Formats: sequence, C-alpha cells, structure tokens
Amino acid sequence: MSENLDQQCIDTLRFLSVDMVQKAESGHPGLPLGAAPMAYVLWTRHLKHHPENPHWVDRDRFVLSAGHGSALLYSLLHMTGYDLSQDDIKNFRQWGSKTPGHPERGHTPGVEVTTGPLGQGLANAVGMAIGEAHLAACYNRDGHQLIDHHTWAIVSDGDLMEGLASEAASLAGHLKLGKLICLYDDNSVTLSAGTDMTFTEDRARRFQAYGWQTISVADGNDVAAIHAALDAARAEAARPSLILVRTHIGFGSPEQDSFLAHGSPLGVEDVRKTKQKLGWPVQPTFLIPAPALAHFRQALDRGLKAETQWNGRLDAYDKAFPGQSRELQQRLRGELASGWDEDIPSFPADAKGMSTRVAGGIVMNAISAKVAALFGGSADLDPSTHTALKGLGDFNPHVTSGEDTQGSDAAGWSRKGRNLHSGVREHAMGAIVNGLAAHGGFVPYGATFLIFSDYMRPAIRLAALMGIHVVHAFTHDSIALGEDGPTHQPVEQLANLRAIPNVVLIRPCDANETAVAWKVAMETRDRPVLLALTRQDLVTLDRNRYGSAEGLRRGAYVLSEAEHGQPSLILIASGSEVGLILAAAELLQSEGTAVRCVSMPSWALFESQPESYRDAVLPPEVSARLAVELGVTQGWERYTGAHGDILGINHFGASAPAAILLPEFGFTVDNVVAHARKLSNP
Repeated sequence: MSENLDQQCIDTLRFLSVDMVQKAESGHPGLPLGAAPMAYVLWTRHLKHHPENPHWVDRDRFVLSAGHGSALLYSLLHMTGYDLSQDDIKNFRQWGSKTPGHPERGHTPGVEVTTGPLGQGLANAVGMAIGEAHLAACYNRDGHQLIDHHTWAIVSDGDLMEGLASEAASLAGHLKLGKLICLYDDNSVTLSAGTDMTFTEDRARRFQAYGWQTISVADGNDVAAIHAALDAARAEAARPSLILVRTHIGFGSPEQDSFLAHGSPLGVEDVRKTKQKLGWPVQPTFLIPAPALAHFRQALDRGLKAETQWNGRLDAYDKAFPGQSRELQQRLRGELASGWDEDIPSFPADAKGMSTRVAGGIVMNAISAKVAALFGGSADLDPSTHTALKGLGDFNPHVTSGEDTQGSDAAGWSRKGRNLHSGVREHAMGAIVNGLAAHGGFVPYGATFLIFSDYMRPAIRLAALMGIHVVHAFTHDSIALGEDGPTHQPVEQLANLRAIPNVVLIRPCDANETAVAWKVAMETRDRPVLLALTRQDLVTLDRNRYGSAEGLRRGAYVLSEAEHGQPSLILIASGSEVGLILAAAELLQSEGTAVRCVSMPSWALFESQPESYRDAVLPPEVSARLAVELGVTQGWERYTGAHGDILGINHFGASAPAAILLPEFGFTVDNVVAHARKLSNP
C-alpha cells in the first residue's frame, strides 16, 4: 500500500468500488479504476459541500453523468461522511439497498440527480448552472453574495456521443455558463469497442466551437495536473469548461484499455491481480486505511465552516433585504406565497371560446406575476405555444434593448430574465428543466407541440423517477391541428405519456379547466405534470349549467347528469371531445336515453381518488359506456369495460383542415350518437 496519502486515497476509492462490484457480481469497475484520481482531486480540493447537510443551498452541485460508474460516487459519499455506511456500500445493487445500480436522487444522500441514460446528467448540469446564474442575478447584492456555487460533472465518451449532449452543450456555450465545469473521462473505450470504431472527431475543437473553454490533461493519474486544470476552469467566468482527462478504463487490471472492463465484474482472480499490481492488499476486502479516511473526512469540518459562514451571510442579507430574503427562502423551500393564485381569471361562458393553449398563456402570466419561481420557455415555439412570460425578460448572455440590467454581472450579461429559450432542442429542454428543478428555487416549465414530446420522453421518465416538480405545456394536442399533417399530428402520444408511472397528464376541455389544471400543476410538488392543450378554439362551458371545473382536481367528474333518474348510458371524454359528448347527450336525452357526461381530463388524478368516488362517477352497474378521444384507444377499456365502446383514432392522420379531418375520421355528433345507440340498444 502506498504511503503517499494522495495515492492511498485514490486507491481506496478504486478498490472500494472494485470490491462493491465483485461482491454484487454486477456493475461497472472500469470507470472507477480510471477516473478515481480526478474524482479525488475534485472532491477533496475543489468541491464545496457539507456531507452532514446534503441540501445546503449554496453547495456545489456534482453530477455523475456517467451513472454506470455509481460505485465511485458511493465510495466518495461514504469516505467524505455522508449518511452512507460501509454496510450500505457492501450491499451494492441489492434489494432494499441505498446503493442502487445507477445513482438515484432521493434514494441516496448526496445524489443530486438520477443518471445512467447517457447525456441526461450533462444536460441536467446545464440546468443547474442556469439555476445558479439566475438566482445569483436576482438576489445577490453588493457585499451580499448569497448564491455563489459551481456545477461539476463527470462525463464519458458515451455521454458525448449522445445527441442530447450536443444540444445541451451548444446552449450552455451560448449562455456563457462559466460556473459549469465538466471533467471528461477520456478513455477511448465504450461498452462494446474502442472509440476508434465510432467516435474519432476532435472533441476539444467541437466544444470550442460551442463556446467552451477546453483544457487537456495528458495523464489521468497526474494529481497536480488535474488540480491545475480545475483551478484554470474555475478562473474562467465567461465560458463553461470541458477538461479532457486522458484516462485508462480498468486502470491496473488485466482488462485495462479494453471494453471488457466496462460493464462486468473483474472476477476473483483479476481482482487479485489488479490489487497486487497497484500495491493494494488482496485482503481484507472493503479496506479503508485510517489515514485515507481521516483525510477524506476533513470534508465535514470544511463543509461545516463553509455553511456556517454562509448562514452568517444569510443573516446579514435578511436584515439588509428582508423582502428579497423572504422571497428567496420561500422559493428554496418550494413553497407558494399566500394568494399566489388570486389573479387567475375565471372565464365567462362563451360559445366561441378560445383554445386551451391561449387560455394557458393567460393563466401562466397571471401566476408569474405572483410566483417568482415560475421560469422556463419553449423549444423555439413561444408564438405557437403561448407560453412566454410577458414583460419578464429573456435569460440570455446579452442585455437586450431597454432591459433592466440591475443584478446583471460585471460583464453586463442578462441573467434575471425568466424566459428561457432552448432553441430547437426539445431533448435538451426536458433535461435542463429537470436540472432546474433538482437545483431548487424554481417551478420550471418547458413547452412544445405534443408530437415532439417523443423527443423528451427520456427526460420526462427521469423526472417521474426522481419525483421532481416540473411542468410541460404540450400544445397542438390532436389531429385537429390540421394542415401540417400526420408528421405533426399526435395520435399515440397521450397513451404513451399516460403509461409513465408517477406522471400527471391533464387534458382540459375548456379555459376554466385549463386554469384549474395550472393550479394543480403549481401545487403538485412530487412529480411532473404535463398539460395537453389545443390549437383550435373550444367553447367555454357555462358552469352554471355544467359541473364546476374544480372537478378536474379529482381527474374525472360528472359534467352533466341524466335528466330523469339514474343514467343508463355514460359518455366519457377528455379535452376537445368533451364538447362532442355534450352535444350528443342532448340528442340522446331528447330520445329518452338517460345520459351522464363525464369529463375525464386526467387518468392519474382519477386513479388516485378513493374507490367510492370513482364508483360514484362511473357506477359499476352502468355498463353502457362510450369513451371519445382524438387518440389511440389503448387504455380506455379500463373505464369503458367489457360492454362499452371507444371512439378513437388508431391510425395516422392526414393533411387537411380540421373541419375536413374530424368528420372524415368520425368525430361528429352524429357518429357519437350512433355509437351510443348501439350501446343503449344492443
């Protein structure tokens, strides 16, 4: 065992990781063996954190974007004093453990975001850096630097191959996020081969073209060179930094520099050979030398000191700027101010009505005036999605004409704006929004057409897995968008998004349901909320005649009741098709059929209700049920039952005006009535 303390600490990280993987007989030993030196230097000399308070507001954020190397992160967390015991790391990848196969936010103390799907962590880090820059611009004052931290990430060849990384890195360079620093584990190996098979571009020049500073470290074991590179990155205020560290996957093992070291345990014999080659005792496993532990645990004192000093700055700030302090702390706690929703309008009944995208824009702007945390934007679609926050400026590296520059940094960059422009980068937008939510202090939102949620599904899934508060406004929610044709007409997307666990999808039927949907979106803190909104105008229902739009909170509610006695037929719809079933019900009632109409904007909210409520809305004894929705019928059978029917669209659309498409595909009052008659008179 080396007597050099740096080397001893590095090898401790390496072999805790190797022993974890070997004991589990599962995992990825290659990255920890190669990347341990850069992780050691970062965590002991540069990372500002307090292991006893993983949620300290002004901590640096660390993202292991190469999440398959989770054993290295768990080694770091244990060694520096987080609530992760040696028994926890010995239980790596096992049932009930705090050390799952890939890092999971909320599951393991100190893990900022859930990573593993490559590229996501890098884009999350961009979102975190945006969050730090915006809060600093909004709340820091001369002599009161309350928000001042870096975002760090370890990224891999695989991360940089993903298209998501290109999207996110391009935007980060444009935004000049100088406090974003990525260490690139440049080992020239992926899961199945060397990078010479697929990835031979000049990565440094590519990132330079994005507007990043790039720094190369020729030897990934050179502690002094890594330290110097990190210093240089921290000194660069105007550009994010990529540090290309030339490492060796599986360093010291018989599989060094081979893809064989990537994703499989070394095996008992090769573990022995690796330890012997690097001068580490073969036994005992999970060895932690006392000097190494003491050195790592200095993070506790450093973190306590840093947080204590910050608390003093917070006290001084609170006295000097009580209003701003109160607002900031409320944001960081994720709380909504009293009266946050008092300016949300109630829309009068209107036969012409408005599209729910327009209603959504009105509601968002009413909320944004009271909720400083609402921050986000669209993927180059604000004029179509109606999601711009009016008069609140653009988050941008440049000051725009007439913009209030108070709170901008020394270079004159505008950071206070609350409209984030992602450009045509839906995939990055989804992951950046996740990073903003994980950072804290935001109710972040994204917006695009529903069809392009396909680009964002991985980020939405991870938001659901993390249980974070994000909102997405998806407009142009059906084939009724018309002439753009089937490439832009969502058909399967509603079913696709409903299938993701822990996601609330809401498809409101008019302006007032849209207002309530946004209230739910703001109040729901433990999962993503997705709003499916129309391009076409919808009648604003007369709520004196129909059920209150507040019923949306329960996912489904009785909109209109049978005129006489118990219903013999139930019509169910979401969104724009609610108007169809109401019109059909009038005809059926005139024929003597007792019809109940149910608006069902959200399956997820409905499923969370007690069985008694669900049965009250959809009485089990009423088997004649017809569901109507402009999407695939998959899933609706759970509500229509074996004796019901579904009017949907199980094929792609076509390019034509909506007024032509809807009748061509059977979405007319007469066709709804015809389907209902078959159920009523089998």
